Amino acid sequence: MATHVSVGNIHDLYLSGQVYRGQDSWSSGFNFRANSFRDLSWSSCVSKSLKSERCGCYSRGVSSSNESLKLSIRAASSSSTTKYYDFTVIGSGVAGLRYALEVAKQGNVAVITKDEPHESNTNYAQGGVSAVLCPLDSVESHMQDTMVAGAHLCDEDTVRVVCTEGPERIRELIAMGASFDHGEDGNLHLAREGGHSHHRIVHAADMTGREIERALLEAVLNDPNISVFKHHFAIDLLTSQDGLNTVCHGVDTLNIKTNEVVRFISKVTLLASGGAGHIYPSTTNPLVATGDGMAMAHRAQAVISNMEFVQFHPTALADEGLPIRPQTARENAFLITEAVRGDGGILYNLAMERFMPVYDERAELAPRDVVARSIDDQLKKRKEKYVLLDISHKPREKILAHFPNIASECLRHGLDITRQAIPVVPAAHYMCGGVRAGLQGETNVLGLFVAGEVACTGLHGANRLASNSLLEALVFARRAVQPSTELMKSTRLDLSASEKWTRPVVATARSLGEEVMSKILALTREVRRELQGVMWKYVGIVRSTTRLNTAERKIAELEAKWETFLFEHGWEQTVVALEACEMRNLFCCAKLVVSSALARHESRGLHYTTDFPFVEESKRIPTIILPSSPTTASWSSRQLQNISSTTSLI
Repeated sequence: MATHVSVGNIHDLYLSGQVYRGQDSWSSGFNFRANSFRDLSWSSCVSKSLKSERCGCYSRGVSSSNESLKLSIRAASSSSTTKYYDFTVIGSGVAGLRYALEVAKQGNVAVITKDEPHESNTNYAQGGVSAVLCPLDSVESHMQDTMVAGAHLCDEDTVRVVCTEGPERIRELIAMGASFDHGEDGNLHLAREGGHSHHRIVHAADMTGREIERALLEAVLNDPNISVFKHHFAIDLLTSQDGLNTVCHGVDTLNIKTNEVVRFISKVTLLASGGAGHIYPSTTNPLVATGDGMAMAHRAQAVISNMEFVQFHPTALADEGLPIRPQTARENAFLITEAVRGDGGILYNLAMERFMPVYDERAELAPRDVVARSIDDQLKKRKEKYVLLDISHKPREKILAHFPNIASECLRHGLDITRQAIPVVPAAHYMCGGVRAGLQGETNVLGLFVAGEVACTGLHGANRLASNSLLEALVFARRAVQPSTELMKSTRLDLSASEKWTRPVVATARSLGEEVMSKILALTREVRRELQGVMWKYVGIVRSTTRLNTAERKIAELEAKWETFLFEHGWEQTVVALEACEMRNLFCCAKLVVSSALARHESRGLHYTTDFPFVEESKRIPTIILPSSPTTASWSSRQLQNISSTTSLI
């Protein structure tokens, strides 16, 4: 539900549990031509709050016995079910690893990752990292391209910071051992992608993310101050209330291999858990991208922003068009990088008619939202299932040098991209919205920082410019280091605090019965497919108010059916299992997307609705989702852990 509220203080935000937009939602004197993202009063309040008294597991001040405190933390960390760290990092993509390497210079770090450490969206990023490294380019030009792609909803301060600091972040990666492609002149080879006015994409062939992940992960595994906990699924953040402030103290996790709940208590938590691509049936994201971080943060009273802006990558490999189709359905769609179009790839329909110039004067180099909508329009008009992307007119050796991974994957299925066009179709790719963050990755929840796709920093606005995501992750991971370190040094862990939250209980065939557990898992998988179908059919590339309302109703009915079945078969509020918790998070994120989409009465960037087909200058402001009331929320929107003794935390 959309509403307009007058905001005088950050704490006013927590009272309504509403989605709101509009000029009345912002501090007085709001100027639409000025920077809109940070005019909301919470941004400055967050920074001030970080300096205020802490509660719960912390006490203020650093005593002279700091070394003995560290020793006691290490001793306490030996427990298999409770671990104590200075910093907890949730996620092992570029943002989480880069941050961990820096804060490890000041304290001990736990990196929690849902699967193998390399299994993240970073590892699947093909194109590269955008940065101003060419003398003919400029920060101003990169900023302008970012703002235009973002439909002028970007926060100008954030854009300037990221574009200015980007080159230094690239140089740091190179110094750490990341290997990028170089030209014949010995300089970095800079590619160009859709929406960019200059060649500024640093890349490692078409496997850039994999190379960055390799370099960072190697450094992390060699750092004695960093412990990596793989196959640990983050269940919920541990929070308490200090008056009107929500404070984060760590996270509960599920060790997927041992089926054991492990609690991490820490002074500072960084959420770098990636996106939520699997709310849709076809996504370029790996299986781990189920919106866990966004959902956890929402349940922990964090402010969420711009969730309506879901980027559909225009060119994922269409298996139906391959000469040899995969024998089993892919877990995630295979991405055909933006750089193929940047290198001269041309889009055709199945009649071999080039169509992009009809939709946009920039043709194949238009931003992703334009290209995705154009392809969607072609598919619907012509009743076809995919279009063709042709790069075969370029020299064979250049194609194989620039796109070896794509060439190899296509060849496995009988298609030679140096001779044949590639069948492509749009797929869910990137969430431009997320947990609302300030310029140092801070959130309105004390002790909680965010970086990477899980965050909404204001950089992307209504649409992400190609190759800006890895850049944003690198910049904000570094910017969060100083305030995190200051916070860590000024607080002390209370080693007796672990039992102040009720502990989740793992559901097993033994506790619920084998038949019941089997039925719950079967229903959960069925409901997951149904939810994905609803999102694609009603909340896809082109939307309408009627379709969004239908989605809202269908999701509510589906969620109610699923939760009712669980709780009628012995499930309880604190019971957890991997697939059920992922389903819980998918429901939460899907509802956030639909609510945000219903609140925006215009078409801007990635959000296109037939009922409001034009951009409205008066609506050029972010969408904000405020925390919901925990007493009325469904299981997916309510924290599992209840603090068993509130008074002892204050």
